[in-house]
Amino acid sequence: MTVDTAGPGAALARMAAIQTVIASVSGTAARATGTSATTGSTFDSVYGAALQGTGDVAGGDLFAGNAGTDVGSRAVTAARRYLGVPYVWGGTDPATGLDCSGLVQRAYADVGVRLPRVAADQARAGTAVPDLAHARPGDLLAFNSPVTHIAIYVGDGKMIAAPKRGDVVKVQDVYATPTAIRRLGPTVATGAATSAGAASGAPAALQQLFAAATSRYDLPAGLLAAVAKAESGFDTRAVSSAGAQGLMQLMPATARGLGVDPLDPAQAVDGAARMLSRDLGRFGSLDLAVAAYNAGAGAVQRYGGVPPYAETQQYVRRVLGYLGVS
Repeated sequence: MTVDTAGPGAALARMAAIQTVIASVSGTAARATGTSATTGSTFDSVYGAALQGTGDVAGGDLFAGNAGTDVGSRAVTAARRYLGVPYVWGGTDPATGLDCSGLVQRAYADVGVRLPRVAADQARAGTAVPDLAHARPGDLLAFNSPVTHIAIYVGDGKMIAAPKRGDVVKVQDVYATPTAIRRLGPTVATGAATSAGAASGAPAALQQLFAAATSRYDLPAGLLAAVAKAESGFDTRAVSSAGAQGLMQLMPATARGLGVDPLDPAQAVDGAARMLSRDLGRFGSLDLAVAAYNAGAGAVQRYGGVPPYAETQQYVRRVLGYLGVS
């Protein structure tokens, strides 16, 4: 079907985008000057960029004071440009319409991040976030299994989405538990994981191992360091009374199943990361993945939650405490 880009739907969508920008500019100018109106030069430059659907409206200095400097916050600001744009299945051009993944791809492209075209692939980008309580503005919220819908989290239980046919890009409640939450950009890169390792008191050599495995298996920053601290206190030669070995305290049978030497720190960290990644995917919850590391995935499945073992419950609280998660 050919869409008339000069028709009333496109015009209304562009007007909505322009109105959003004008409102943001007006608020910024008022804060800066104590007045309620924008200057002519500021208005002309931003209005022109909005009208063309191009320019640095979302990421420029004009919005630096209220958009934040991380990629996620800037992506939220970029996505707000498209409020009111009609939903069009397969749409990637805001002049004619956007679908859910088209909106996500476009908003992130505006801040210099390339994403795949379809929601299912976007839901595997970046780094996993364990649950909505830990989500930040800009995180991708994926829905259904397999994934058929995706949106951008804006905070306070809200998201920007292109919901469905007959609707428009809008801010709405997060109406269901996401099946995946993904974080993009430098806020979840290796540097963040390294900083988390340093904060835990891990030796520098181990911090690099934790950071590399965190990136490789899309784990929450700091998780591997927290587990290692709880398991062995970062002692790479530790052996427990039950026979668990090394930095990550892997049982010999578990280590064999993973194909790793538990007394080799690099191999032990890789094996532990694979286990945690698997159980985060299986249970969809950080506390249950940590419980599975201590008591086994079978016990978590059997009890439908953290097993009622005093050791496991204390272990989960300790690891989450190291992460700063209550």
